[in-house]
Amino acid sequence: MSPQLRGMGFYGPRQQHGAIGLMAAVTLGMVLLFMLLVVDSGRLYLEQRKLQRVADMAVLEAVSRGGNCAGASTAAGFANQSATRNSFTPGSVQKVNTTCGPLSTNSSQLRVFTADATKSDAIRVIATTTVPTSVAGGLWSMFSKNGFNLNTNLTASAVGSNGGAPLAQLTIRNTTLTVDSSKSKILSSLFGGLLGGNVSIDAAGWNGLINTKVNLLSYMNQLKTDLNLSAGGYDEVLKSNIEVGKLIQSTINLLDPNNTLSTTTTIASLRALKLAAGTTTVVLGKILNIQSGTSNSALNIDMNLFDLISGYVQLANKTNGLTAAFPIDLGITKITARIQVLEPPQLSAIGNPALAVLETKTGPHSIYVKTAQIRTVVSVELPALSTVQKILDAVSSLSSALVGTLRNLLNLNIVGTLESLSCALGAKCTSPSLQLLSNTIDIYIDAPSAESYVSAYSCASETTKTLTATTNTSLINIKLGIIDKTQAFPGSTTNPQPLTVAPLPVIDIGTISCGTPLLPLFSPRTCDPRIPSIGGGVGISLDTSVGANLKQPYTYGPANLLPVGQTPLPHTYSTNGIVTSLGNTLNGIKVHIYQPIQNNILGVLMASLDSLLTTLTPILISTINTVLGPVLDRIIDTLLLSLGIDLNQVEVGANLSCNQGGRAQLVL
Repeated sequence: MSPQLRGMGFYGPRQQHGAIGLMAAVTLGMVLLFMLLVVDSGRLYLEQRKLQRVADMAVLEAVSRGGNCAGASTAAGFANQSATRNSFTPGSVQKVNTTCGPLSTNSSQLRVFTADATKSDAIRVIATTTVPTSVAGGLWSMFSKNGFNLNTNLTASAVGSNGGAPLAQLTIRNTTLTVDSSKSKILSSLFGGLLGGNVSIDAAGWNGLINTKVNLLSYMNQLKTDLNLSAGGYDEVLKSNIEVGKLIQSTINLLDPNNTLSTTTTIASLRALKLAAGTTTVVLGKILNIQSGTSNSALNIDMNLFDLISGYVQLANKTNGLTAAFPIDLGITKITARIQVLEPPQLSAIGNPALAVLETKTGPHSIYVKTAQIRTVVSVELPALSTVQKILDAVSSLSSALVGTLRNLLNLNIVGTLESLSCALGAKCTSPSLQLLSNTIDIYIDAPSAESYVSAYSCASETTKTLTATTNTSLINIKLGIIDKTQAFPGSTTNPQPLTVAPLPVIDIGTISCGTPLLPLFSPRTCDPRIPSIGGGVGISLDTSVGANLKQPYTYGPANLLPVGQTPLPHTYSTNGIVTSLGNTLNGIKVHIYQPIQNNILGVLMASLDSLLTTLTPILISTINTVLGPVLDRIIDTLLLSLGIDLNQVEVGANLSCNQGGRAQLVL
């Protein structure tokens, strides 16, 4: 220090008295202030931690107890009960807000919760409370425009998900079809006709599809990749309009990712079907019912490839409205089949049974499956009945009894000797003519959907679990006779109208006029054209409706209720009234007596010949049965079974996994 400054009195010892005391006081004040902040912040931290614990415990309980926010919501009640047990009673100050929704992954690969009351794959609980304001908060609020606030609001949020929620699956009719060379031609014509293209697949190709399994989760991922979809879940895939050809191509990409199996029968068959599919678009969710909010891991199940492809084809036919019409060559007689899909099937349904039982059978969270609704007409050309000796003998007996009487009743000629004399002199005489008709007979089958849905379940443990499926089998209409194909297959399938069937005439009573020349060696016998039906005739028809059984509940137990992902053990619902052979159903054929065209009493005559008709009718029906029975059984089995329909029974398979994937856990 310079002498000048020291002399002026600056920085002298006397002037520095008390500086250390001031610094000590300031330091002590700062220490006290920071201590107060630490203590007060610790108090807020403990309050926040306590609140977070309440939120965590509440959401874990709501999830583990299967809470939901749809219908009779239970998630909020479970969360409030947990909070109350942890000394946090919801009210005007302490509040617990519970919401449900799905989890997804955003573009930054971060898990995101979205509130949606209709989905409960995750639950979020937000707990709020009010505590006295801290010192720091008080100082801050003093300088804010709202002034000092005595209280501070605390909020804690927790999101929980239960990979262990129960998971149920229903399937309807497992494929048991085995294809030989004759059936392969029928299937190729059927699938080609439904798609509107040409399909040629041999027996090995069809059996390859039948014996191949496809993992549903892998397939959905493949579809997302092929369609360039980036959403975390699969709702977009299920709701999008997708070309059937692209759906089949994704199957090919999944089975043959390296394009090295193109020569195998299964891949070749898929390529043939893709080519026939054209550009018809369908919505995949109409045949695969995956409950909203179902976890991705729940889709890790195997599906039969043939069932999947058959579902695509039927869905496409419903969209394009085409009628598959094609001939069938069985080497017996000429057959033509016509098939149209009125409603596609719902092959499989997966979801949480806890939500399904709260819904109607077709609600947004239901687990519901159904077979397709199919309209089928099989036209069979009957062989010439005149070649059947039993029918010839019966008709001969009928003719001998009718000829004499018919001449008089129909006023055909002068009776007695005058008639014989005039005919002998060369005049044309009219005589009764009984003729067996060789016609095409139509068999019509209208098979509405059979359906099944989850109506109850219990999941106390894997060893005691149960699941109840309620099944409805619909009324199946079977008709036989002459069918108007335009009426059977209208241009629109929106409101199909009831079908009327005309009886098939099999015996025609007509007349023919012939003259015998005086010199038969030099002049041939001449006859006018035969006049049909002038004397009436006999016809046959069948019109029956069988098979409706409503609300048939069946409870699967641990013995036949395997976990989801394993091949189900189906329960068979027999369809009452439909016999095992469709040919036997023809025993219900009705015989119709046609009245004569002229105004005479032939109807009385026909009634008097009941004994002869009683003899003829079973022979006629037996002959038609012999011709149609084996043919129909084979054709109907091939056609309808390939579309998932069995006229005699409905098979429903069920799977249930309790606590699928583990325990409830916090995810956010």
